[in-house]
Amino acid sequence: MRFFTSFFIYVFLFTCMDAQKIDIYNRPVQQERSRDFDAIHYKVELDVDMENKMLIGKNTITLSPLRNNLETIVLDAVSLVVTDVIDYRGVPLNYSQNDGKLSIHLLHKYSHKDAVTFSVHYYLKEQVKGLRFIDQTKNSPVQVSSDCFPNKARQWIPCYDYPNDKVSHDMIITVDSGYKVLSNGSLKEVIKNEASGKHTWYWSQDKPNATYLFNLSIADYAVIQDSLGTLPVNYWVYHSNVEDAKRSFAKTPYMIDFYNRLYDYEFPWAKYDQVISAYMGGGVEATSATLLGESAVTDEKAEIDFSYEGVIAHEIAHQWWGDLITCRSWEHTWMNESFGTYSDHLYKRYAWGKDEGDYDLLRKKNGYLHEAHNRYMRPIVFNRYESPGQNFDSHTYPKGACVLHMLRFILGDETFFRTLSEFLHRHEFQSVSTQDFITCVKEVSGKNMDWFFEQFLFHPGHPVFIIEKEWDELTKTLTLEITQAQDKWEKVPIYKIPVNIGLYTANKKIVKQVWINKKTEVYKFNLDSKPLMVRFDEGNNLLKEWTFKKTEEELLYQSKNDDMTGRLWAINELKSFSGSKRTIDTWSDVAINDSFWAVREAALRILGESGKNDYKNLFLKATNDKSSKVRTAAVNILGNFREQSLTSHLRKIFETDKSYLVMAEALKSIGKCGGKSQLSFLKEAKKVQSHRDIVKRAAEQAIEMINGK
Repeated sequence: MRFFTSFFIYVFLFTCMDAQKIDIYNRPVQQERSRDFDAIHYKVELDVDMENKMLIGKNTITLSPLRNNLETIVLDAVSLVVTDVIDYRGVPLNYSQNDGKLSIHLLHKYSHKDAVTFSVHYYLKEQVKGLRFIDQTKNSPVQVSSDCFPNKARQWIPCYDYPNDKVSHDMIITVDSGYKVLSNGSLKEVIKNEASGKHTWYWSQDKPNATYLFNLSIADYAVIQDSLGTLPVNYWVYHSNVEDAKRSFAKTPYMIDFYNRLYDYEFPWAKYDQVISAYMGGGVEATSATLLGESAVTDEKAEIDFSYEGVIAHEIAHQWWGDLITCRSWEHTWMNESFGTYSDHLYKRYAWGKDEGDYDLLRKKNGYLHEAHNRYMRPIVFNRYESPGQNFDSHTYPKGACVLHMLRFILGDETFFRTLSEFLHRHEFQSVSTQDFITCVKEVSGKNMDWFFEQFLFHPGHPVFIIEKEWDELTKTLTLEITQAQDKWEKVPIYKIPVNIGLYTANKKIVKQVWINKKTEVYKFNLDSKPLMVRFDEGNNLLKEWTFKKTEEELLYQSKNDDMTGRLWAINELKSFSGSKRTIDTWSDVAINDSFWAVREAALRILGESGKNDYKNLFLKATNDKSSKVRTAAVNILGNFREQSLTSHLRKIFETDKSYLVMAEALKSIGKCGGKSQLSFLKEAKKVQSHRDIVKRAAEQAIEMINGK
């Protein structure tokens, strides 16, 4: 967990220009794409040859002109080869194909009142990223897996391939009978052709969606059937991991139900499928049919440390945020991803508890701060990019989620969630812009929040606060001075923002909200007695960096009496008093007794940095912590002692712990502590099957360490 000490903040402020590693303002300005027609429906018919990695296709397109006198239709078509274009009467149409475009010349001019239908016949023989033919491996079957984001549907379907136009579509896929086919929408029928040894799967997506959300997945899948009431929920997985998949995906209906209630909008599609793809690393949403990487299915041990629960929740949230409503151009990506990321946070807080939810939000904040410090700062709504994928970064995902959290803080829970529900209902099945959302906020809440969006969406950066306090015992007055220091960064404003100040005395806790409007603000609070703790941003609502110099006494109090986020901050801030016995005793107590694993882990690692034998018994005790992450930290620290006497204990941990992460760390620590006599044990350990081969790789690393001694 990354925190910023006072010293680091001051250094960073004066070197921030060097931190801008990428000059994103040199990227070209992009505009939303213009179009001449509204695509209404695609009927895609494909005959897929899995063995030869090719397909023959036809797309029957129905569209409506957006202007009069339309006589030429221009579609996106890359890699595929068009052989014929036929109108609805069977009359051939003239066409030309070059530079990734298919230009079709209609027989006469059409007006905006007309409907136009024609069919494009084509084939695809070369391998493309939009639809991958994937060879069989020892762990996965032969498969076809689509990846249409952001503009790769055009590689296997001639279409208008941009998110400001949505279409309904059919997928009619013919393939050898040994394979199953998944696509968007409802399965209408499977037609068997015994003579050819093939069958045809007919999927129909009857509600409009963007082309980048199309899914075509083909393999010899096992299909696990589940449901939420009448909603079909299915998991398309490999035959070898059916039982693990049942457990890994078991919470899917529970998640859908959570979002149904949270957004007061019932799941908008005919079904929800999740399908395993050998190509996919994490997950990618597609309308009613999400693709997930193979790591989504874990065994029971791997589930402890490598669960995909958060990813699964994130992709389900996209069925509302991204699929039901979709950013109309790529500068508005936050409408998809910030809302999806904040949704998975809300699920985690609901399902895992307040502390886990708070820690998740803290990790999201630090994910954005890492990018801001090491790569660049940009506005969230940003139209400078070479390819749309450049906008799918830590500004779009975690920063945008944190901005939504601040908006919720200002509007209040009831108004915030009512606004989100209204936005979904108002713009269902539409492509939307940031301005649409700003208007909805204004109309539902009655509040003009333009100032908020201007600061946090259309400017780069975030607030950096320097807080100083002074207590006057005579007048019983606390003076708090808050300075904003982020204006040293180019284009970063001085923020207007409310903040909660927590005032803790021996008898009570008082929370005062103040509005920060200027670079430096001074506030005075009259109290009955000197506060034991002054908490800036009580409730952890703001996306911020801050320095707040505190006494050891106050930090010791905070490390035991604040919420999880505050305790974690105090534990790290106590490094300034690392020579104090009271601080060391507090770290030792917290490392064993704090209620949340991340706080215990932080205290443990700080003590481990000392390298002193004084705490060895504490580290040994921590190897039995209920959290695998704390146990991993303890095992890592023990390895740093490099004492051969510890190897028997480390071997026992390897043999008995239920976490692959702890097992792997035990092997690496054996490599640090052990001699040649451990090599045979480590060679056997290499044979242990584990998630992502984490145990095997750790054993190899340990062997290398011993041989290098």
